[in-house]
Amino acid sequence: MSRYTGPHLKISRAVGVDLPGLTTRTIEKRPYPPGQHGHARHKLSEYAIRVIETRKVRMNYGLTESQLRRLVVEARTRPSSTTALLEIIERRLDNVIFRAGFARTIPAARQLVTHGRVTVNGKKTDIASYRVQRGDTLTLRPLPAGLPEARFPIPEWLEVNRDSNTIVVRDLPDGQQTLFPVQMKLIIEHYAMRL
Repeated sequence: MSRYTGPHLKISRAVGVDLPGLTTRTIEKRPYPPGQHGHARHKLSEYAIRVIETRKVRMNYGLTESQLRRLVVEARTRPSSTTALLEIIERRLDNVIFRAGFARTIPAARQLVTHGRVTVNGKKTDIASYRVQRGDTLTLRPLPAGLPEARFPIPEWLEVNRDSNTIVVRDLPDGQQTLFPVQMKLIIEHYAMRL
């Protein structure tokens, strides 16, 4: 599988918003796009705005283009496709580990999953895109360096016990809560024209 391994802060600067799942750094010092002409003002077309919204989601959650396209096709079969898309993405195993505060970024959570440190209902799972269900119990093997402090509030649909390193999925995400501003409707529209 291909994944982005380049500079993370450059992506945040390019889309113009902090992506907390991608990096712990912020664009506060340089809030303009990277490159020689980053300071220049550019009027973005509607297509460019849709591409930027798509890129935000892809880079923050570590998705490839084909993965996001498949998720959009699945979300379009549901009644509310915009909230359904976000709900599907938020249920990924690497994102659940990140949202529970057991990793500082989604790539760090993905590494925990692929190294076999996470069990789902007692079974070792090393697939980062595994989709959790309501009632699942996730257990994380203790880390030698200990768990990092949670950077964000834990969502209501997760029940986290940091003493025993367990996460219980109490409910499914509502598709409304994101850690960065994104317009899911534009992403659905972007792929609707290309499917």
